[in-house]
Amino acid sequence: MELLLTLSMGLLHTLVPALHAADTPAKPKVATPPEFVAITDDPKLPRVLLMGDSVSIAYALEVRKLLAGVANVHRVPANCGSTKVAVGYYGLKRWLPDPGEKWDVIHFNHGLHDLSYRFADDRDKNDRGEYASPTNGGHQNVPPVDYEKNLRQIIARLKQTGAKLIFASTTPVPESDAAKYVKDSELPYNEIAKKVMTEEGVTWNDLWLLVKPRQAELQGARNVHFQAKGSSVMAKQVAEMIQNALSAGKIQP
Repeated sequence: MELLLTLSMGLLHTLVPALHAADTPAKPKVATPPEFVAITDDPKLPRVLLMGDSVSIAYALEVRKLLAGVANVHRVPANCGSTKVAVGYYGLKRWLPDPGEKWDVIHFNHGLHDLSYRFADDRDKNDRGEYASPTNGGHQNVPPVDYEKNLRQIIARLKQTGAKLIFASTTPVPESDAAKYVKDSELPYNEIAKKVMTEEGVTWNDLWLLVKPRQAELQGARNVHFQAKGSSVMAKQVAEMIQNALSAGKIQP
């Protein structure tokens, strides 16, 4: 009798979790954004990597389409954020985990997340829902002096891949509904980036100059992000710059 009771209790302990699991609805799978889906290389084509923030995410698929048959265009499967993120534990160590991996061209950008404002606790909003700004105790996420230092550290790692490097300037910051972005705050950051890229021998892709004359037409109203038309305009220049770099190095399909 005791044996039967023991077996019965064991069976009950086995079934209850299973029944509970069956009653619990499965969590829906979060679809991977198409820009982040890994691609399979055509071994006959050179390898290109796009690395950057949400502005670059928005033009990634069109760049890939424009370079179809010319290059394998990969995209880091993340919003690469600020230079502080790139040099930290989450960034380049995960995006380029293989120290021996080779690339032909890497097109990258950092800036918008560096110049945006944060509170002392590193949040961009306080408990009242107010964005950090220069008027309420906010500070820039990455000060200019650290921005320069971080850029040089990023470039040093990217150069280890053997790639030709292209850096895209930070696009215009308008008066924004998100007060953490201060109008024209990209200008000193672009000056620093241009100086660093010149000294480091990195090609300068001036997306700021490309879109600034058409800012009202291409950019979202009171927003640092762009309309689809704006992303398309940038994609064409990014693809052209990459193709020029491949041609200059005679890396052709």
